Amino acid sequence: MEALKDATHFYEVERRARHAERPGFRISELQISPSQKVPWHYHSNVRDTFYVLEGKIRIFLRDPKEDVRLAPGETYVVPPKRAHLVVNGGDTSATFLILQGIGEYDFIPLT
Repeated sequence: MEALKDATHFYEVERRARHAERPGFRISELQISPSQKVPWHYHSNVRDTFYVLEGKIRIFLRDPKEDVRLAPGETYVVPPKRAHLVVNGGDTSATFLILQGIGEYDFIPLT
């Protein structure tokens, strides 16, 4: 599938906010319900650093397969080119920050 420069309309979330953006770096905040997810994708150049503010999230990764569970105050870094899926890991909304950089952002969805 083709790389997206803006994936905000590709999947639904309860709330999305951009806290900072500079060339090659940005910080976003997402809130997802227990039934929402950020679909399978990867980034060509940037790493995703996840930091959980409220609730719990699970990050599923490929090559190798991995299942990461994060609670408030915990972080995890997904390197460039590693496919990942983010889901709510609890029964209530989850809020987390995603720090993305350093490099040009893209979102490459996987089927």
